[in-house]
Amino acid sequence: MKVIVTCGPSYEPIDEVRRITNSSTGELGVELCNGLDRAGFEVLCFKGSGATHSGPGEPCHVRPFNTNDDLLELLKQAGAAHEIAAVFHVAALCDYKVQCVEDRDGQKCDSPKIASRSGALTIRLEPATKVISRMRALFPESLLIGWKYELAGTRTEALAKAERQIIENRTDACVVNGRAFGAGFGFCQPSRPLRECAGKADLIHLLTTWLQGAIRPRA
Repeated sequence: MKVIVTCGPSYEPIDEVRRITNSSTGELGVELCNGLDRAGFEVLCFKGSGATHSGPGEPCHVRPFNTNDDLLELLKQAGAAHEIAAVFHVAALCDYKVQCVEDRDGQKCDSPKIASRSGALTIRLEPATKVISRMRALFPESLLIGWKYELAGTRTEALAKAERQIIENRTDACVVNGRAFGAGFGFCQPSRPLRECAGKADLIHLLTTWLQGAIRPRA
């Protein structure tokens, strides 16, 4: 039975040598791939090229991506070619991409490598492709698990954002963590009590056993 795990950061180019990106090593996604593989699943790992954590292990099928749109294309191909039981969307994707770069006089800088002598620059950003919002159309029968990493606000607010992600994107669950949530991880499902995990190993065990139980009635 095939599952997809997205992990690591995406990036969006400023020019051909500079980029904006998120901070992510890809460790959690890689270790989740390894855990799912040990549990007997065939794992497709879509891993951001900027991830620094090695792996996953050889049985997993690893495909690299750079931008949000690159990842979306990998997901489209996988959805068309395979029956996917679940998608774990762990990747730390960019919320914004570069619309244009202008110099101090308001002139557009479109050189492959913007010269440092250009002085102060203005970078205009626009929303990047929201991959999670496209997933239900690509995987109508699959279990979809999103992620919410929240730094600002309260624990209640972080959980509310996780619930909103589930509703807006028609996903089946959301993992929430970050300073706003507090220590560990929370596993949120509609109309179910919050399940908490102290660390990454506990979370991977929970997600693996939850998936095994969730797909059994469908078999």
